[in-house]
Amino acid sequence: MDGSSLSSRALQPGNLRDVLQDRLVRLLGRDPATAKPRDVYEALSVAVREELAARWVATQRRVARARVKRVCYLSVEFLPGRALVNALASLDGELLEAARAALEELGLDLDRVAAEEHDPGLGNGGLGRLAACFLDSLATLQYPAVGYGIRYDYGIFTQVIDADGAQRELASSWLRYRDPWEMPRPEARYPVRFGGRVSAETGADGRTRHRWVDTAQVLAVGFDHLVPGNRSPTVNHLRLWSGRALMPFHIAAFNAGDYAGAVTEQVAAKNLSRVLYPDDSTPQGKKLRFSQQYFFVSASLQDLLAGLLAEGWTVRQLPDAVAIQLNDTHPALAVAELLRLLVDEHEVEWPAAVEIVRQVFGYTNHTLLPEALETWPVEFLERLLPRHLAIIYQLNREFLDEVSARFPGDHDRRRRMSIIDEDHGRRVRMAHLAVVGSRRVNGVARLHSELMQQTIFADFAGLWPERFTNVTNGISVRRWLKQSNPGLSALLTERLGHAWENDLEELERLRHAADDAEFRERFRDIKRANKLRLAGVVRERTGIEVDAASLFDVQVKRIHEYKRQVLNLLHVVVRYLRIRANPAAPVVPRTVLFAGKAAPGYALAKAVVRLINNVARVVNADPLVAGRLRVVFLPDYDVSLAQRIMPAADLSEQISTAGFEASGTGNMKLALNGALTIGTLDGANIEIAEQVGAENMFIFGLTASEVAAERARGYVPSEVVAADAELGAALEAIAAGHFSPANRDDARAVVDRLTGDGEPFLVLRDFRAYVEAQARADALYANPDDWSRRAVVNCLGMGLFSSDRSVREYATRIWNIRPVL
Repeated sequence: MDGSSLSSRALQPGNLRDVLQDRLVRLLGRDPATAKPRDVYEALSVAVREELAARWVATQRRVARARVKRVCYLSVEFLPGRALVNALASLDGELLEAARAALEELGLDLDRVAAEEHDPGLGNGGLGRLAACFLDSLATLQYPAVGYGIRYDYGIFTQVIDADGAQRELASSWLRYRDPWEMPRPEARYPVRFGGRVSAETGADGRTRHRWVDTAQVLAVGFDHLVPGNRSPTVNHLRLWSGRALMPFHIAAFNAGDYAGAVTEQVAAKNLSRVLYPDDSTPQGKKLRFSQQYFFVSASLQDLLAGLLAEGWTVRQLPDAVAIQLNDTHPALAVAELLRLLVDEHEVEWPAAVEIVRQVFGYTNHTLLPEALETWPVEFLERLLPRHLAIIYQLNREFLDEVSARFPGDHDRRRRMSIIDEDHGRRVRMAHLAVVGSRRVNGVARLHSELMQQTIFADFAGLWPERFTNVTNGISVRRWLKQSNPGLSALLTERLGHAWENDLEELERLRHAADDAEFRERFRDIKRANKLRLAGVVRERTGIEVDAASLFDVQVKRIHEYKRQVLNLLHVVVRYLRIRANPAAPVVPRTVLFAGKAAPGYALAKAVVRLINNVARVVNADPLVAGRLRVVFLPDYDVSLAQRIMPAADLSEQISTAGFEASGTGNMKLALNGALTIGTLDGANIEIAEQVGAENMFIFGLTASEVAAERARGYVPSEVVAADAELGAALEAIAAGHFSPANRDDARAVVDRLTGDGEPFLVLRDFRAYVEAQARADALYANPDDWSRRAVVNCLGMGLFSSDRSVREYATRIWNIRPVL
């Protein structure tokens, strides 16, 4: 069967209704007349997935016949969002409307049916969403690619907020029902080994060969999610691994009454893919997280090699066949694993294997925070991966010889650059392993890439300056504008046609529209409709009524100290105290929306979540501020909730301590949807300001160099508090328990952190500049037409920040791949 016979039965607008009814009856055994929304969702999803599968087969054939290099993207996180509407819109714009019409005949609404889908619990924040955007762009631009990750049974966690405002974690339910988008691949199963010992044998040829023996094994079993390109014939795939035991059930133990022992191996194997980021505050959690990372990279590399060898490539041709991108340090063990596979399993000489590895890998760094640069105890590798430890030792020895040859006598440099950290209990530095094993190392915003080479990788940049580059992050315009904001999408299409969907820089042709009064008015009307829609979501999820005419001030991201949600909250408290002190004073009505998850083991971040909710409870119940200030924490932030929030935001909070945010992508999504940014000169904020004009943002605070200087001098928060009466009053209200009368010590940890000498994120130091920037935002919002003009400028100035542009830069600068048309 060739590609044409597959396409002859393609899903089309004209046959969608019949196909849907056929799947309801033949697949699900449901009468279309009485089918429930969940039934219809599953039947429609299967019908669409079948079309994607046909296109995927055709894509794989084209790639194999072209015999071209492809990219393999390794990431422990992927946050794709819901698949149904995305797939319908990607396949054919008319197909989406045909589905809407077919469901109306059944008395159903497409949006209601699509809401039956649970967001895949495969990620937590920007790292996973970036990976998903890149897969979307790779398929849209017709690059041959595969993503690899883990099929987490319970994802990150479902966030609920208790009566006292505290975050509580529940197991995610995303796999509670059968996932119609998932394609099990039982033939894609690979043994992953742990423990054992290494034996060395010298052959007749004089070559010493190492064998990893007496190991325990688990199986990694693959499950595919198909990734369609927008208005493109290409469909790539994301392969996710699930842990299984070689012997899942021991009947002898069961018959002997040892029911738990009968399934011990299966439980242990499945634990490898239970949850994303197991809490590593315990030794068991650390071991599980480490084992999980190796499980994922070993299965992925075995699968990748098997596929390439089946196509006729040899292992020595790997640099011509594939580029492997490490998305942060979590997959860095892939460097040692590929060396093991090449040397031990495929008989490649060590020097040649090292050269192959260094030509194949690329490493994307996402953080300058030392605590986020993973290190693992050498003892873990001694017990769990002894062969890999020997490989790392040999790689490190040769690398340090190179360092010594370039910098003779500089022993401190050797110590700093070593893959093995000898100063903190002997640990393997995963970022160093990734740099040593990669051809290219990139940051994700211009400032981040510069700081990366000046700080954490300064020695490496001095040794290999050509190895370092920058690729500024981008976002998928299909997800974050076309699907999230249909009103604005229709307006843009009316003026530009559909070209902007796959080429966001087309927006440049509309720059003049900011001065078009009629365009601004329509833009304003679309924003108001989006705000009304979000107000409904807020009411449904929290019971809080918000005024769509108020300024929607939005901070939605992972809860972390450097992202400074508490700086935003301090301004809320000051605003609240001002209104109470002078209720008759005019004020711009404002709704402040927070959303984001705190890591289960991150006590201070969880204390911030509780404080936000406690402040919200007091503010929202106070009749003196009614109609002028509302505070909302939307629980369980995910992609689908983000798609409601981004189009409705007026003000985008991007207020991280300068020099700490690698890039950010929420800033891009919000600006593209017409929000004005209040932010520091950090991450991609700098490049956004260059594109839209700093005068169309509210920039404040210390720069990265000023932050470094302040920290070097010795930051003393008490001096800032003493000089700022409003700040002191806000801190006192929080510390005294005004917002947590039932437990006055609830916020003590947060206040102590903010006021303690040397607080690393300089929250209070930037406070007054932040309040002044907020005053500028109030003044501008009081002039709706001027605000709308600047919002339009922001939207139309975001052409640079598409993930399509990012992927093209990776393709040319790092991967050396080309589209297969």
